[in-house]
Amino acid sequence: METWNQTSTDAVRSHTPLLVNRRIDEHVEACVRHMAEQGDRAEMSRYLERLEREWDMSRALTVGASVASGLGLLLGRRAGTWRVLSAVATGLLLQQGLFGFGPLSGLLRLMGVRTRREIDLEKFAIKALRGDFERIPNDGGPLAKANAALVAAQS
Repeated sequence: METWNQTSTDAVRSHTPLLVNRRIDEHVEACVRHMAEQGDRAEMSRYLERLEREWDMSRALTVGASVASGLGLLLGRRAGTWRVLSAVATGLLLQQGLFGFGPLSGLLRLMGVRTRREIDLEKFAIKALRGDFERIPNDGGPLAKANAALVAAQS
């Protein structure tokens, strides 16, 4: 499939190794291709509901840093050295907020956590296949429809 996710100015994508971005993009392509081959609107709707519940990078980082910070404060009541965990978590969250990327982002990307934009691109591509938009041609095979849906989701 042609490259469809290259116009991103997303700081997370730009700091993520190409191989990791490509693996995430290939997962999206495979899901959209599968939906194009099946053509089952009910299955597409169920999959869209699943995408609505998927945690994005920002949510995963916020929850993870909050848990680590809270744990550091809780355990720091007994042994003050645990408070360092709170400081580190807060620092990493600050770095993420200021620069849009940090060490935790890299780890989460390796685990397959996607940005909100990446999740939304897949959602819009599936919605296009489902027929929610008029810009997707119905001619051509499933691969052509999947590619058209991914390209349309970017515009």
